[in-house]
Amino acid sequence: MILTTHAIVGAAVGRLVLNPYESFALGFISHFLIDAIPHWAYPLASLIRDEKDPLKKDMILDRRFIRDLILVIIDFCSGVSLDIFVFQGAISFINFSLPLLAGALGGVLPDALQFAYFKIRREPLITLQKLHIRVNGKEDIFALPYGLLSQIILIIAVVIISKLILQ
Repeated sequence: MILTTHAIVGAAVGRLVLNPYESFALGFISHFLIDAIPHWAYPLASLIRDEKDPLKKDMILDRRFIRDLILVIIDFCSGVSLDIFVFQGAISFINFSLPLLAGALGGVLPDALQFAYFKIRREPLITLQKLHIRVNGKEDIFALPYGLLSQIILIIAVVIISKLILQ
């Protein structure tokens, strides 16, 4: 699933509480819950897969990694910008809601921790990676456009429900 989706869902869930720590935790949990929904994810050129043992995945730090990093940064920034725009009514990084940002950060953190796992391979990263693999099932199960459409529908539903709850 793309980071924009994780950031928006994490922010939507996290904004339901005023405490940024709770928002972060709810965003973190939401990551695994929505990863269970069939989805599409853009391919990362630097990711090396091992079909026999998914725990042996790795990322090669070369020119392809720089391209992937730029793509991930754009994806993350898009998610945070959309969070602020959708939930606060305007792009305003000066007056952003801390619980909103905490929920978004919690929502994307598990994917960042996958990179840490690729390079460190120690607990608790091993357990988190196993959870990630189990929850995702078969990765990239939906091809375009259906896998992206499932994320758009999820985002719209979560935003509407979040706004209805806080009316």
